Amino acid sequence: MHQDVRMEDHQPRAMTSEPDPRVFFAAERTFLAWIRTGLALMGFGFVVARFGLFLREMAAMQGGPPPPAGVSRWFGIGLIGLGVLLTAASTATHVSTIRRLNRGEPFVGRPSWLGVSIALLLVVVGVLMAVYLGAAA
Repeated sequence: MHQDVRMEDHQPRAMTSEPDPRVFFAAERTFLAWIRTGLALMGFGFVVARFGLFLREMAAMQGGPPPPAGVSRWFGIGLIGLGVLLTAASTATHVSTIRRLNRGEPFVGRPSWLGVSIALLLVVVGVLMAVYLGAAA
């Protein structure tokens, strides 16, 4: 059986005055992913900040001296702050992207400064946590 394939079927869609809604949906999905990442950082920061409290409560239940507050509180607060900054920066980036798309300006793909910055910061945090846990053992 032979299928008749015409050249017109493989031509790109003609440019219209209306922007492709898929581009806006993709921008929205990206923005929502950044919001989820910010919320995750804030939630993780809250857990880390309260971990020191949990250790003190456990020591009190066992009748031992309470451990020092340590760095968990400040580390957790830092993660919460990072989550807040990430959410604010992603909001500004999203609004800027949507405005550019609405004006019909070309969108040139480039590395996300926000993503690269967060990735590098999390690498540093991960290394510091590993060193801290290794020194405590």
